[in-house]
Amino acid sequence: MMGPAHSLSGAAAWLGVGAAAASLDHAMPWPVLLVGTLISSGAALAPDLDHKAATISRSFGPLSHGLCAIVDAMSHFAYRHTRMRGDSSSRSGGHRTLTHTWLWAVLIGAGFSALAVAFGRWAVLTILFVHVVLAVEGLLWRAARTSSHILVWLLGAFAAWTLAGILNKPGHGANWLFTAPDQHFMWLGLPIVVGALMHDLGDAITVSGCPILWPIPIGRKRWYALGTPKVMRFRAGSWVELKILMPAFMILGGLGATSALGVI
Repeated sequence: MMGPAHSLSGAAAWLGVGAAAASLDHAMPWPVLLVGTLISSGAALAPDLDHKAATISRSFGPLSHGLCAIVDAMSHFAYRHTRMRGDSSSRSGGHRTLTHTWLWAVLIGAGFSALAVAFGRWAVLTILFVHVVLAVEGLLWRAARTSSHILVWLLGAFAAWTLAGILNKPGHGANWLFTAPDQHFMWLGLPIVVGALMHDLGDAITVSGCPILWPIPIGRKRWYALGTPKVMRFRAGSWVELKILMPAFMILGGLGATSALGVI
């Protein structure tokens, strides 16, 4: 799928998690719901850091371009050294390999949670800044593409500072789900995992499929492109994505939000 659809799917998924949490008596304070939605929306773009033309690879200038080259090389290395006989031997890059797996999503989420716990406010600000910028690039892509990167970064920095301050207020969610004094903000990794997995599932319903289950082998392949039956797949950016999936994500997100907040 394209960036805007990925971002919408990540946002809708976290709002759905909020609805589920409310039904299990672990309701999210509204700041957790809001921040998690923004983070999940941004994180839903992150797996494409292995592609130089992707939104995330262009969002932070030379820094993200350089990181993209590293991730692409690392992903290609992982593919070449773990492929089985059924996997293609002619792949020339790392796109849709390592960063498009469940293992990557879990490790990245756990890593960000560990950073938030270990380094506190500055790590939280960095996590929020990066993901708010990505959320703006994904959800408001038309406005973002006609604006200076600097303006988007300033918006991300302002939002990160404001949201971190709100979360730190008593009862606003710094200790949501993980309540020990040394576990504040540990939950920040969860929307990152949710967003990354939604990206993978979104790619799995396109024509190329997605190797979500790596490193679990399926048949003679370790990089098996999981997906729906081929007759149900579509090309990224097609009318199915624009006319059906994106409106569906908006509707589902709205239902999730109202349920999570106890409106319905």
